[in-house]
Amino acid sequence: MNVTNNGYNDPNQLRFEEIRILGLQQEITALTVLHNNVALNPTHSISYKRTEKVAVITGLQLALGTSYTLRWVLSSSAAEKFDCHPESSATKESCEQRGCVWEVDTSPQDVPYCYYSSADNNYTVSELRYTSQGMEANVTLSTTTTTGGTQRSTTPIGTLRLQVIHHSDHLLQFKIDDYANKRYEVPVPLNLPSTPTSSIERRLYDVSVQTKPFGIQIRRRSTGTVIWDSQLPTFTFSDMFIQISTRLPSSYIYGFGETEHTQYHRDMNWHTWGMFSRDQPPGYKLNSYGVHPFYMGLEEDGNAHGVLLLNSNGMDVTFQPTPALTYRTIGGILDFYVVLGPTPEVVVQQYTELVGRPVMPPYWALGFQLCRYGYENDSEVAQLVEDMKAAQIPYDVQYTDIDYLERQLDFTLSPRFSGLPELINKIRAEGMRYIPILDPAISVNETNYLAYTRGVEKDVFIKWPNSEDIILGKVWPDFPNIEVNDSLDWDTSVEVSGGAIRGTKFIKDCSL
Repeated sequence: MNVTNNGYNDPNQLRFEEIRILGLQQEITALTVLHNNVALNPTHSISYKRTEKVAVITGLQLALGTSYTLRWVLSSSAAEKFDCHPESSATKESCEQRGCVWEVDTSPQDVPYCYYSSADNNYTVSELRYTSQGMEANVTLSTTTTTGGTQRSTTPIGTLRLQVIHHSDHLLQFKIDDYANKRYEVPVPLNLPSTPTSSIERRLYDVSVQTKPFGIQIRRRSTGTVIWDSQLPTFTFSDMFIQISTRLPSSYIYGFGETEHTQYHRDMNWHTWGMFSRDQPPGYKLNSYGVHPFYMGLEEDGNAHGVLLLNSNGMDVTFQPTPALTYRTIGGILDFYVVLGPTPEVVVQQYTELVGRPVMPPYWALGFQLCRYGYENDSEVAQLVEDMKAAQIPYDVQYTDIDYLERQLDFTLSPRFSGLPELINKIRAEGMRYIPILDPAISVNETNYLAYTRGVEKDVFIKWPNSEDIILGKVWPDFPNIEVNDSLDWDTSVEVSGGAIRGTKFIKDCSL
């Protein structure tokens, strides 16, 4: 703070008592005031408004017309360390090659040793345009010497396209993709308004785009709470590695299924969870069939919002106590949808309105159901039904697993279960339901197998692109094409109450 023209003597001895410093990414931990290079010791206090990135210094008592120098130190708390080397085997050398800082810190546990040295990322915004639906902009890689996650064997994308669309007063979309080349997007349409219906007067949110470094900030209009703030050093967009982080308004985050964890509230202490659909038990930090890159966030005042990333590539999310969240994915685009609630119940309503409501189950399906693998024959199943009734254990549905099939061939019946049709009729006559389990794969190695020959005749199998060759699998071959109308009639020619399709190989090992 330098005085360039001091021709005025203030008779009232006015003083600077408060200074506001704008645009600080981190909190000030120490302040030094110098006059003629001599440190002074004024009594002062410092507060930091994290959402506004503003530091307020009060109690300085700096004389008007006098030159001073203010020097400050920004915090480098563990919670502010964003991981620059998320893969394993990080070393000091590999970290510094990425332009990041290496610091061994075992307290708190799991804090990254390699973290970004600057609050800036490598992208800047140009050509920001306002449209009738929202905003558009080009986002440009500002240097070829990038830091962090882009130091991988994948090509950074130089120019990105940002679209912000106000779909409704409570629903916002922002999409970041390659400006020049088409990239994979989830081919499942969402239930979006045909034309945006929001108005600036009724909108529950405000959106701002930070230009240098690039970031997006979403603020709840009624309270001023920032629910999304991605102006962080982690932003990376390359061909096979995409990363974006956001600060969160609180640590109360729920979602990102289907995983096994001990509490609904996600642990924010440096935990990373992977997401990719696989046929495996959903053990600790492993997901099963469902992949739901959606979370609900509760704000400190009790308001709620939800965020969906529409991306089906393999990804993981890292929670840290800032509080902040980092997404990493190996392909596709960044296509985010934000719903503003404001209550948890309304967030769920808005989210299911967007992706589709759950199917209402039949009333009987809410009752007790019994199933296990390993029934020896239909007599064992029949005796089990009688034993359950004798014990006065009410239940509505009896299953059989693939034991009833002849050599596990779909739509066949093992001689050990020749009495199963009569048992099913008896169960149904008593008001119960029966459900068989099927593995949706048809063998091509049989000499006389109607399920395969009829499937070929009706052209229900998935084929390779631009070919008539049926796609085969190694374990249970030939996958019925679930998009062909005839497929439904073909695989439901059995009078049962329902069907449990297990081992959905055409879904579990790929991204839809």
